[in-house]
Amino acid sequence: MILFLSTFIALEHFGFMLVEMFAKPEIQSKAFNLPISFLKNDYAQTALKNQGIYNGMLSITILLSNIMVPSAQLKTILFLLMSYVTVVGIYGAFTVTKKIFFIQSLPAIFTILLILIN
Repeated sequence: MILFLSTFIALEHFGFMLVEMFAKPEIQSKAFNLPISFLKNDYAQTALKNQGIYNGMLSITILLSNIMVPSAQLKTILFLLMSYVTVVGIYGAFTVTKKIFFIQSLPAIFTILLILIN
């Protein structure tokens, strides 16, 4: 179950990366609840692409950890990665929109709880 949830979270972040880096402003506007006029700004696009590369690299790190890290160390690494996801999601919930908590932090918190009880 831990591997399933962490893979789900990795795929979520890969999806975030695709929207942040490659989607048109109209799609980004719906996804992030931001005005299209703001998203058509080059500075906003640069910031989103920067954010996107972080989400993409996080996704790859989680997926590679699930595949390459021996199980004895995997729980520790996933605990750290899910803690990172949780903190960033909580920050996003306070600064952008509360739905980030439910989309990003809640699955990571659930994964952390599973790691702790197993």
